[in-house]
Amino acid sequence: MSNLQKLKAKALENDDVRMEYDALEEEFAFISQLLKMRTQAGLTQEEVAARMGTKKSNISRLEKGNTSPSIKTVQKYARACGFAVTLNFHTV
Repeated sequence: MSNLQKLKAKALENDDVRMEYDALEEEFAFISQLLKMRTQAGLTQEEVAARMGTKKSNISRLEKGNTSPSIKTVQKYARACGFAVTLNFHTV
């Protein structure tokens, strides 16, 4: 187990930290999906940016979760990677 993994495990022992971390689960899953699409497409951030008509820095922010993208932006990203967006809703 790496030092980072040990630190994360220790931090998550705190109930408040665990609650905040769990609240971010959907965001983490979204970011993970973006990275999977780009990796499966075999593209760099620069290549995705060129296909979208934007800058690499915008792709970097999107993939780090440092922005709240519009559905249109997510659709453009997906298309640039050879994917389509499908939205589903379910009860919680």
